[in-house]
Amino acid sequence: MLVHQILKAKGDSGVVTVTPGTGVAEVAQILAERRIGGVVISSDGKQAEGIISERDIVRALGVRGAGCMDETVDDLMTRNPVCGSRNDSADAILQRMTDGRFRHMPITENGELVGIVTIGDVVAARLEELSMERNALEGMIMGH
Repeated sequence: MLVHQILKAKGDSGVVTVTPGTGVAEVAQILAERRIGGVVISSDGKQAEGIISERDIVRALGVRGAGCMDETVDDLMTRNPVCGSRNDSADAILQRMTDGRFRHMPITENGELVGIVTIGDVVAARLEELSMERNALEGMIMGH
């Protein structure tokens, strides 16, 4: 399975971005309202300059206390996030996420954002793929 298939299955909901300088409290509100785990930081909505996730905010709360909610994304974001492409395989994306210990990957084409996949998206796609393979093998064994 390729990333473009995962993005197609997710539908075209776009990538949620915020600009540098956005407050952490505002990002936390966006994450809660949209029921998502991370947003991309982008000055123009096209380039992924950074990414901030729920984990980043919780980690900052644990280390610096509630005062981090008054900071900006610039203070907490992961700069220059690892990005994937539409033609990457699900397995390759899953391996990069596992190796890097992150759960959200912006997808770019020619340097511009075209989507975002989460580890949950990739795992669900792999499970669907394995189920289809199992069903095909069962059909072959049963003579269907």
